[in-house]
Amino acid sequence: MAAVIFLWILMYLLDANGANDFVRFVHDTARWLAGWSHDLFTFDEEWARVVTGYGLAAVVYLVVGHAIANRTQRY
Repeated sequence: MAAVIFLWILMYLLDANGANDFVRFVHDTARWLAGWSHDLFTFDEEWARVVTGYGLAAVVYLVVGHAIANRTQRY
């Protein structure tokens, strides 16, 4: 999940072609995954909102996934 979100952040920062089907798929998936954190921050610059909003979701998914992996590995 975090990889898809990080991929979208990278595509956004590199100004990927929004008309491309793959770019749209990654954006739609990342938007769905980060729905709870999208537009959470109100920076003036759009790139800062994208990086913080989507980045927060990616970091949370990484931390939660790591915690779950550690718990299941112990048993």
